[in-house]
Amino acid sequence: MLEPFRISSGVVAEKDAIVVAIHSDSLTGYGECSPMSGTFYSQDTPEASWDELASRVGPATAGREFEGPEDWNRHLDALATGAFTKAGVETAMWDLAAQMASQPLDRFLGGTRSRVESGLAVGLYETIPQLLRTIERYLACGYRRVKLKIEPGRDVEFVRAAREQFSYTPMSVDANGAYTLKDREVFHALDDLDLMMFEQPFPASFLQESAELQREVRTPICLDESLDSADQLRSAIKLRSFGIANFKIQRIGGFHRALEMDSICRENSIPAWVGTMPELGIGQAQGAALASLANFTYPTDVEASGRWFSDDIVSPFIRVQSDGCIELPRGPGLGYQVDQNRIQRYKIASRSFPE
Repeated sequence: MLEPFRISSGVVAEKDAIVVAIHSDSLTGYGECSPMSGTFYSQDTPEASWDELASRVGPATAGREFEGPEDWNRHLDALATGAFTKAGVETAMWDLAAQMASQPLDRFLGGTRSRVESGLAVGLYETIPQLLRTIERYLACGYRRVKLKIEPGRDVEFVRAAREQFSYTPMSVDANGAYTLKDREVFHALDDLDLMMFEQPFPASFLQESAELQREVRTPICLDESLDSADQLRSAIKLRSFGIANFKIQRIGGFHRALEMDSICRENSIPAWVGTMPELGIGQAQGAALASLANFTYPTDVEASGRWFSDDIVSPFIRVQSDGCIELPRGPGLGYQVDQNRIQRYKIASRSFPE
């Protein structure tokens, strides 16, 4: 990575990812299984997902025929793997099916836009000047909003400085669950800074606490880690724990569940947007495709390939235009080529089924 990615629960400086390729006749669908290293974000890790794919999913899936998304999701759910593991295979199947239908992936998912707004995500920094320099450097690329990571001790003062310097830039904060209701005054102070949302202020299970805070502040609360299933989403809606939903394809286990949860949000007039881990180019391109759906009304966290990484595995690289938008490819399926030379350059291991 060009710089370490720091959030309240940890830091990562290199990206481990598993590329999943599913072959049918002359076509190949690609997915990405992309949990962060360690367990500071989730219990899924690259090592655990590799073991599930190699020992369970690959042998049970190769050679089977599927009628459509519901069919292959029933099959994958029965294997009882982690959500990140499932997402790697599930999204590859969508890519393959979209190619068979000769449709771009975004249209195959039901998307309504051919370009999506991109937002800048900024990790934690030691000092305010470092933070401001980073925002200034990347805003010049045209990004449509700034999301600031926060944690206790690096919150109100940092966000206020950013808001004062970039007064006309849409801005939000993301706590990754670092706070409790004892810290409510932090959010009362942030409530005066004209922010788009408070993303995941409390740990994932704190839906009651999130509802209590939402009653106290004007700024909408956005839930991310809390929304790992349709049942959790319905519970959060019933409690009125939030006003905006963030969907990460990896975290919820693929496109089929994302579409199901988006339908629930639409039924309850809850706007949504697409977050990232960040993934490599396959996962990022998938996120951009999902962000084309009508209810995803906020800029996505999908950024240019060169924002976080010194290289990528897709061709062409994902690019953000000068107006802050990503043009979605019009070719069938994912629309990006997976660069086999780069795959070979960075490959640590590979498995094929059947062998």
